[in-house]
Amino acid sequence: MTRRPSLPGADELFRPTGHADGVLPLRFEQGRVPHAPPQGQARRGTPRQKHTSKITVYVSDEELLALEHVRLALRAGHGLAVDRGRIVREAIAVMLADFEDRGEESVLVRRLRHDD
Repeated sequence: MTRRPSLPGADELFRPTGHADGVLPLRFEQGRVPHAPPQGQARRGTPRQKHTSKITVYVSDEELLALEHVRLALRAGHGLAVDRGRIVREAIAVMLADFEDRGEESVLVRRLRHDD
């Protein structure tokens, strides 16, 4: 029995993509951090949708278990049925916004300095 992967059709591969309401795309300039969202608009993680880019991140068993616990707590305690990817995208958005606002004093810089 041969297991063949399920591949997307041409309609899926060549579909138009867009951004969900209220989600601001990152704009990059060569050698610079993405621009902060316009005044009054907070950076948000993108909701569940077909994304155009992918990264692979390796996590420890403990980190994966903690992420799953958060997912279940959001569902049980707050009525939010979200997947792990959505939680990660929101966490990234929060860290990027903090970095853009606070720079050297951001949580990201402080935590990365302690990893040395």
